[in-house]
Amino acid sequence: MSERTVAAISTPIGEGGISLIRVSGRDAIEICDKIFKSVSGKRLESLSGYTALFGHIMGEDGPIDEAVVTVFREPKSYTGEDVCEISCHGGRYVTAAVLEAVLSAGAMAAGPGEFTKRAFLNGKLDLAEAESVMGLINAKSGQELKLQLAAKKGRTSEEISEIEALLLELSADFAAYSDYPDEDLPDLSEDNFLRLLKIASSKLERLLSTYYSGTVLREGVKTAIVGKPNVGKSTLMNLLSRETRSIVTDIAGTTRDIIENTVKVGDLTLILADTAGIRASLDPVEELGVELAKDRIASSQLVLAVFDISSGLDGNDRDILSLLSKENTVIVLNKSDVGKVLDETAFEGFKTVLVSAKEGIGAEELERAVADTVGQGNLDPDAAILLNERQFDLVRKAAAAVKEAESLLLSGFTIDAVGVCVDDALTLLYTLDGKRVTNEVADEVFRRFCVGK
Repeated sequence: MSERTVAAISTPIGEGGISLIRVSGRDAIEICDKIFKSVSGKRLESLSGYTALFGHIMGEDGPIDEAVVTVFREPKSYTGEDVCEISCHGGRYVTAAVLEAVLSAGAMAAGPGEFTKRAFLNGKLDLAEAESVMGLINAKSGQELKLQLAAKKGRTSEEISEIEALLLELSADFAAYSDYPDEDLPDLSEDNFLRLLKIASSKLERLLSTYYSGTVLREGVKTAIVGKPNVGKSTLMNLLSRETRSIVTDIAGTTRDIIENTVKVGDLTLILADTAGIRASLDPVEELGVELAKDRIASSQLVLAVFDISSGLDGNDRDILSLLSKENTVIVLNKSDVGKVLDETAFEGFKTVLVSAKEGIGAEELERAVADTVGQGNLDPDAAILLNERQFDLVRKAAAAVKEAESLLLSGFTIDAVGVCVDDALTLLYTLDGKRVTNEVADEVFRRFCVGK
């Protein structure tokens, strides 16, 4: 438990029904008793945990505000310490005045993430679970919220712990093998070592594969809308944006620059770019726009390639098709309200969706196709998933260390050399969940938190 008792406002600053000031530390209850006068006359120190009193917060010149103070006794609190939570009226001035009273009574101002850091240091949650707290606060969609909640409940930590247990078993077996090399024990064979290493490697690679899904939910998908002129790219942009962002006319070549907007499509955030129509052109300005469109195809995570289903494919369409990858492209067959002429066999192997951007037909089918293409369609919200770069980097390095251990074992190196790689992987995973972490690492993690959490 920390020697310092800290306090901070834990609700957003502004006008509202209620503000909450959290006080945590050895002297939290004593400090709050100095400034709180209950209507019943009871003191906070007389309360058991998970109980509350109504009364007034007192300043030097009298009452500041009515308040309810809830007491949590260590270790059964968020931080694992004695905690008081003061619920007062939610105005800027009154909230600041209540916090000032708490600080004047002996508390110190909490730093970013200090309450969650104390929860981590007091064993209330591990480092991966702690990181999910900010993920819950910053979640931008229902899917991301579910994934962060699963991490908060420990799903990622459980997966990491399983891999740690496997590597720890290997490390112990290596030590036993080194001490008793002549013993003919089935568990102490190189074949068994290799089997366990392959299992650990497979689990780590699976975890690594989840990082892209987490990044997509957190940061959005860089998306290009492409096609030749007048196929309905700008109309599709406006449909997805639910506002007029791109100029829509019958004049080919109207869009010459890239027009961007961020939109929600289901649980996904798309960073949309409406590009110039791709066609052969003698206009140098239009040609620059075409080149930008081609560059955006190459750099985008998702491509919505729009084709006019009411007319046949021409050379421009075929040139566009040659630029597309089946892995990250959804073919949008637009103008279904006009009629169907286009031969769809040209798009074999691609995900295709029939729409009328003008009439708003096919939007739900497009949403599902987008989710499937970026790997969100079958994402299990209760699965373990890597949700930030720190976790990804540590798992990536641990996977490399396990792969190196496999390689050394197959190349005939000594068990001691293989064991060093396994121990390196363990150290990296222990850093991920906080079983073995430096103060510098912990400080960096919690520095990114908001004050009050």
